[in-house]
Amino acid sequence: MSEHTERFTGRVEDYERYRMRYSTAVIEILVGRCGLRREHMVADIGAGTGMLAELFLQHGNAVIAVEPNDDMRSACARLESAWPGLLVVKATAEATGLEDASVDYIAVGRAFHWFDLERAAKEFRRILRPGGWVVLASNSRERDDSPQSVEYEALLREHGTDYEANRERYEIAPRVDAFFAGGELFREEIRGEQRLTLEELIGQTQSLSVTPESGHANYEGMQRALREFFARWAVDGVLVMSTVCRVACGRFGIPA
Repeated sequence: MSEHTERFTGRVEDYERYRMRYSTAVIEILVGRCGLRREHMVADIGAGTGMLAELFLQHGNAVIAVEPNDDMRSACARLESAWPGLLVVKATAEATGLEDASVDYIAVGRAFHWFDLERAAKEFRRILRPGGWVVLASNSRERDDSPQSVEYEALLREHGTDYEANRERYEIAPRVDAFFAGGELFREEIRGEQRLTLEELIGQTQSLSVTPESGHANYEGMQRALREFFARWAVDGVLVMSTVCRVACGRFGIPA
């Protein structure tokens, strides 16, 4: 287990309640460009509370949700009663415990940047069936498209616990290129916006692994800064934040 596994312990309630859901446009991309069918088996790696898994379940796919964090996995397991096609297991991206050539698609949401990519690539090759796709889908706010988004980034940098140390980790494009080197890769972007109340802004921010929890020396400063940020940018009690879902779909090349 990596030390990153426990970064979201204690944040599950905010994560489930306030994190932005994935657009059904992700499924439309996979159907149109990758040939996704309902009979395909999907492994959601680093599944968290199951937001990406649920998108595939709604499409009709069976999903194995692989999640190492106990709190996150317990939240995901609550979906099993509503979705008979869901199986939730405790494992990591680097050691899923799944059988060889057992899945048609591997889906990864907001977790790729925490993986040991060399070991994860080896494991993904092992569990994928021939011709199988890896789908990386990452919902996020726009980080530098406006004075508002730049100010929010500065707020996280000033009051967060280790945001600056981890920011480079979130810029995954070069690592995605390397992950599929010698294979096949395409990218799509789905742009949108969030409309947040003050409660939703605070809850979504607190769901981030880099924000201070109650009792931390930076907590009160973060809460004060969020209220000031909201007061400065909200209109009629609603803050509009630009968002983007980046989808990267790849297939591994034949090993040399």
